[in-house]
Formats: sequence, structure tokens, C-alpha cells
Amino acid sequence: MTFRIGVHPNNLHLLLAQHWPGAFDSLGASFVSYPEGRDTGKLLAEGRIDVGGTGSTPPIISQVSGLDVLYVAASAPRPANGAILVGKSSKISNVKDLAGKRIALLDGSFHTFLLARVLEDAQLTLKDVERVELAPIPSRDALVAGKVDAWIAMAPHLDQALADGSARQLVPCGATIPNRSVFWTLRSRKVLPAIIDCFVDGLIGIGKAITADPDRAARILADLKVGGVNAEAWRKAIVTRDWTIVRANAAIVAEQQDEADTLFRHGDLARKIQLSAALPAPASAA
Repeated sequence: MTFRIGVHPNNLHLLLAQHWPGAFDSLGASFVSYPEGRDTGKLLAEGRIDVGGTGSTPPIISQVSGLDVLYVAASAPRPANGAILVGKSSKISNVKDLAGKRIALLDGSFHTFLLARVLEDAQLTLKDVERVELAPIPSRDALVAGKVDAWIAMAPHLDQALADGSARQLVPCGATIPNRSVFWTLRSRKVLPAIIDCFVDGLIGIGKAITADPDRAARILADLKVGGVNAEAWRKAIVTRDWTIVRANAAIVAEQQDEADTLFRHGDLARKIQLSAALPAPASAA
């Protein structure tokens, strides 16, 4: 049976691999496109894909819902890829000022974790703000129009909003959260360890290829109309990102556990979970 890699517009490693000749050739894999990364757990559970890549939060939500998540790889941290923005003339000057305010974000993504951690540091919780589910471009428009008070933005829209002066940065992602992409499957998919190793090797390879040829990567994303921005904007975002991939390890699982514990404290998870069994066996043990 063909190994099926789920791909959606917000996971750039896999999206670029889908359109990069030679990527994952050794696997003989097929790509299954879908529009929303938060659907990854559902697609895995239905057997429509065998592996996927998302931000850090979707696999945690999937595990809370009862799925047997296995982490296989992760990107390098992306400290410059996210920030909380406010309008250029906003009176909001610190995180405490967010209390009672409307915040645009993609809820259930890393945006939720970033917001929770930032609020927690200011002795606030997620319940102290109003979360408004909006895609990036509508979020920017809503912020400029004053329909929301803050926006959790990510590259390349983050860079554009700061460059054109339509918003200012309240809190950078920085060292607040790791902000990695994570690549995962379900134990119930029964993916062989050797296949997982080959998949991770492919991820490492595409990361190196993107780093070596950012112009090509930018053209692909612009031609696909990802994010609604041009190749120049994508190139700026690509060259500032570390495209390194690491195999899932105890440190990655510990980061995920910290996020799960944080979201549980904020009442955003229905139950507390333990990720101690979230790593697959090495291929040598198969």
C-alpha cells in the first residue's frame, strides 16, 4: 500500500516537498492535500493519510480526544515566525491591557498556546480575553478596521504588517514558546519504523534543499498563491527561517507536555494527558 503524506497550506516543509521534484522518491509516497491542519488527527484516524505535519497544538488536541499520537519529527524552533500585533494607534501598551479585548487568531493552533503563555506571564488566563477565529488576511483587515484589538500573526503576513506600518508588535514569539512544526502519525496506523525513518530522512532532505534554493521555494509558494503574497515576500520569510528537521526525541515530547499542561491549566483541554509513550520504536528494534 502507498504511504500517504497529508499536506496542507500551513505546513511549508510538506507543501514544498509536494511540488519539489525528487522529494520523498525513496518512499514512493503519495501526497493527500487538505485545506486545514487542524483536521490532521481526523484524517489519520479515518485512514486517509499515514502521517502529517502541523503546529504543536493539533496533536495534543487529538490525544485529548483519545487518539494514540506518535511524534516522528519536528522542525527547528521558529522564534521570528509569530507575534501578537496591535493597531498602530492602539492604546494597548502591555499584555495586561489585553484583558477583555478581542484577539484574532487561528484557535487550536500554536496561536492558542502563544496567547496562553503570554497571558499566564501577566497573571491572566485565556478566559480573560475574547478569541475571534479569523484567517490571516481577514485578521489584518479586522485589526486595521478596529473590529479586533489584537492579532496573532505569522510570517509572511507578520512581516508585511510591520513593514507597511498598519500594526505594531506587542509581544514577539521569541523565547515565549518553541513554535515548531511537528510531524506525527497514530500508533493505530501501524507505520513501520523503517518507513518512519525514511520519511524523516526525506524531511531533512527537503529542509536542506529549501535552504540551498530559497528563490525556487518562494516561486513555488507564490505560484500556489499561498498566503496571498508574492515571491519576494515569501523569499524574505524563507531566508529568515531555520529549515532544520530533527527526529522526535524526549526533549520534543517534553515541550509538547509543557504545552498540554499549560492549556489544561487554562481550561482549554478537557482532561490532563501524559505523553510519555508518544515516541515510536527505532527501526533497529523492529
